[in-house]
Formats: sequence, C-alpha cells, structure tokens
Amino acid sequence: MIRIVIAEDQRMLLGALASLLDLEEDMEVVGRANNGEEAVKLVHLHKPDICIMDIEMPIKSGLDAAEELKGFGCRVMILTTFARSGYFERALKAGANGYLLKDSPSEELATSIRSIMAGKRIFASELVDEAYGEENPLTEREKEVLGLIADGLNTKEIAKKMYITTGTVRNYLSVILDKLGVTNRIEAINRFKEKGWFK
Repeated sequence: MIRIVIAEDQRMLLGALASLLDLEEDMEVVGRANNGEEAVKLVHLHKPDICIMDIEMPIKSGLDAAEELKGFGCRVMILTTFARSGYFERALKAGANGYLLKDSPSEELATSIRSIMAGKRIFASELVDEAYGEENPLTEREKEVLGLIADGLNTKEIAKKMYITTGTVRNYLSVILDKLGVTNRIEAINRFKEKGWFK
C-alpha cells in the first residue's frame, strides 16, 4: 500500500485529490495538509511513502517544505498550476521526485505516483523544455539588488546595505532592466516573479 500525504490550500481540491487517490486499490491518503508547515508535521507523524505538494500555500510554501523534507526518506511530488522554470529549478534542488501540472489528466497522477515509487523521476514535459530553454540572466549581485528593491528599499538604502555607492546601485539597476527587457523596477520585479526566480 502506497501511503500518501497531500498538501493543498484549496480545500475543495484537497478533498477531490484525496478521494481520487483513495479509490486506487494500492493507495491510501494518511494525511491532508492546508499548508507546507502542516505537511512537514504530517510527514514526520505518519511517515508516508510520498507527499504531494502544492507550491503557493500560506505559512510555508511547498518548495520550502520540500527542502525541509530532503533526505527524510519520503518522496515528494510537486503538483501545481505554475509552469515556471525558477520553481522547477528549486524543486529539483530540493530533491523533488516529480513535478506535475494541475491541468494534467487525473489518471496521470496515480500512474506518476507508481512510477515515482518504482524509483523514476516524473516531470511535466513543458517544464523540462522551458527549464533548459531559459536561465536566470542575472548575476548573484544583481539578484541581491533586485531582491532589496522588491523589499521596498530605495537606492540610498541599498547602497548603504551593500556598501556601494548610489551610482553603482543605479548602474546595477540599468543592467537588470536591460537583461530582463523591462523599463522600470516594478516590471523587473514582476518579470522575476513570473519566472519563479525569487528564492
């Protein structure tokens, strides 16, 4: 029997997924979580074979929870709406065994779980294509500048925090805008978020 914990913040979907998997003769849902923190607790409590995890959840995201569970002995499958290369990269680093999109056919879910239990790694094909097609163009320093901008800091505050001049911050910003193909800070932050590149 494959023992499963599901983490999903949309309750109706959580119930539907649990009911769907409980219909499978070789599967049993032993825990349902509404956020990543609950998922980690339930995995420690029930020691399931696999945890199916949404990404964007309150308190703790599915990716943070997957990172926390790395090496615990429970396989992790990400099940999300978001086909973002940054999320996919993070899921791979966290050791996720699968990454499926919610618009996949329902029968694919049970088949994928069995494949993962047999030692395979299952990833949505559109993600694999995108992940190898586009990498984050920013350097670590540029990412740091954009992260501080996203935190609401102004040029002077960023300069002080990074021990650089305001002119250097402005240079970084113009390079960031150029690399991301946008015209202002807000667009840069939105584009970076869309790609799932914020850690």
